[in-house]
Amino acid sequence: MNPFRWSYRVSFFAGFLICASLLGFALFAEYHWSMFPCPLCIFQRVAFIVMAFFFLLGALHAPRGGLRWVYAGGALLGSLFGIAVAGRHLWIQSLPADQIPSCGPPLDYLFSAFPFAKVLQLVFTGSGECAKVEPILGLPMPAWTLLWFIVLAVLAIVATRRQVQKK
Repeated sequence: MNPFRWSYRVSFFAGFLICASLLGFALFAEYHWSMFPCPLCIFQRVAFIVMAFFFLLGALHAPRGGLRWVYAGGALLGSLFGIAVAGRHLWIQSLPADQIPSCGPPLDYLFSAFPFAKVLQLVFTGSGECAKVEPILGLPMPAWTLLWFIVLAVLAIVATRRQVQKK
């Protein structure tokens, strides 16, 4: 079965299943391997949740024509946010030990003490916990998420573009 020949509905449902599986694996890694998420990891999970939401809506609704780009656009926005967060996370992990920022307060404290814009600024400066590298099959977790954000963005574009061009 060639994924490039799947219908829009099947492609978007596959995107939803991939996002759900990745979120399930993140929870498995957290609770069974004790790989506790840093603030940047949590934002990557949020990006996958946003993508899963738009993939599922697109699969259930399966609109015709240009309206399909609404769901693809939502998935792409989640993907772009995830790519930015994963890229920043990989950059922080690549810093030499003497340049790694100190560990900051937990994310729940930040949300209770600061407005959302300030929380984003603090999270994206990174912390020492974000610099910890725990490889899975030879790559750190943010590298895997970056790869999946790109794959899912391509899936959304290919599924939407192919179907719109058929009309």
